[in-house]
Amino acid sequence: MQLKDYLQLSPEVSEAQRCGKPIVAMESTIISHGMPYPKNVETALNCERICRENGAAPATCAIIDGKLCAGLTEEQIDTLGREGQKIAKASRRDLPLILAQKRNGATTVAATMIVANLANISVFATGGIGGVHRGAETTMDISADLEELAKTPVCVVCAGAKSILDLGLTLEYLETKGVPVIGFGTDELPAFFTRHSGFPLQWRVDDPKIIAEAIKAAREIGLGGGMLVTNPIPEEYSMDKELIDRAIQRAVEEAEQQGIKGKEITPFLLAKINELTHGSSLESNIALVYNNVRLAAQIAAGL
Repeated sequence: MQLKDYLQLSPEVSEAQRCGKPIVAMESTIISHGMPYPKNVETALNCERICRENGAAPATCAIIDGKLCAGLTEEQIDTLGREGQKIAKASRRDLPLILAQKRNGATTVAATMIVANLANISVFATGGIGGVHRGAETTMDISADLEELAKTPVCVVCAGAKSILDLGLTLEYLETKGVPVIGFGTDELPAFFTRHSGFPLQWRVDDPKIIAEAIKAAREIGLGGGMLVTNPIPEEYSMDKELIDRAIQRAVEEAEQQGIKGKEITPFLLAKINELTHGSSLESNIALVYNNVRLAAQIAAGL
């Protein structure tokens, strides 16, 4: 078998590639594991709409019946949303087994980067990346997203690393791996639900075209690896830092008490934080995703 036997592009993505139109990849764990139904499906379809309104073709990625799909139908998105956490959460290590068994899988940031790269898509919009978990000095719990950024040449647009993580260590890890971390219109790392983390960034860029030029330069000199663009949540949706920090601390304590670890930890923490903030964190999450899709489309247009 060859790559074409595993990779499937939607008609819209295929046509965009044929015409040289901008394309933006998007993940699917945000649909199946990140939000409740039907809000997850509504959000995913709105992301696709925003992408098109900004001149780019949406390529929501997932594994459907053992195929790596770049671009989904509304019916496939609805299935992912309805089945939720029954769908396998697929990172790099899971791909061969899900493909071999011809199962469905929701792609994480790492797996979406792989699918995007195979489909020759250079820009990917998500909510927040995984990173170094709190207490990783003893647990060694570090997201595969960081390793993927180090090796796979895709630009990931996000609102920073999820604030449930150790943001300082996450930045250190990315620096060690040689991953450029860019603040779009900001001098510090955004903290997902809030615009500020207190961690300064080396690079600030205010023009999407400059980011596109940086992607092109990295590609042409054969640098390899990805690039991380951190885009702060819009001011009106930014949450109070003290409030969200208290909710995160409580959610982390409950996860420890219940022995929740590994790939289950992030969905648990996000759901618990949404509960503790009476739904306001979910609305912030949705707003920052939309904001990232707009910026990703602008960067893709610059390419």
